[in-house]
Amino acid sequence: MNVIFTRTSVRSYESRPVEEEKIEKILRAAMAAPSAVNQQPWEFYVVTDKDTLQKLSEVSPYTGMTAKAPAAIVVCGRKEGLIVPELVEVDLSLATENILLEIEEQGLGGVMLGVAPFAERMEKASKAINLPNSLSVFTIVPIGYPAKKNTQQDRYDESRVHFIK
Repeated sequence: MNVIFTRTSVRSYESRPVEEEKIEKILRAAMAAPSAVNQQPWEFYVVTDKDTLQKLSEVSPYTGMTAKAPAAIVVCGRKEGLIVPELVEVDLSLATENILLEIEEQGLGGVMLGVAPFAERMEKASKAINLPNSLSVFTIVPIGYPAKKNTQQDRYDESRVHFIK
């Protein structure tokens, strides 16, 4: 699975739209993620509306690139009907990683933008997409065709590996 070693965080995009077929593949990958006791707490909001992308770009000092992305996926979690609510953010992290890997596989670029657990950011993002109270925003992932291709750095650090035999 080479995309693990080629995926980078992409923050600038070409203006061309992302095809719906590619977005569906990305969402299928997200929903294929492991989930604690299979609770699948995720909901995904796909945003292509420029006004809403602009609002999402104002959620934090680090979300500005969202305004110039042709699309964004807002990863949200359910608050109700959960078996293990303490693990919702773990499940959403796994789904988001699958999103990022499939974005790379589709020849696109994206970046995970931190929203949760910051209450002010979560509220701003929720208002931007008119999220129902039964859901909370976890992260924003702007996506598009990369304006330039980055090279992933090799982060392997043998000193952080410990074998217990």
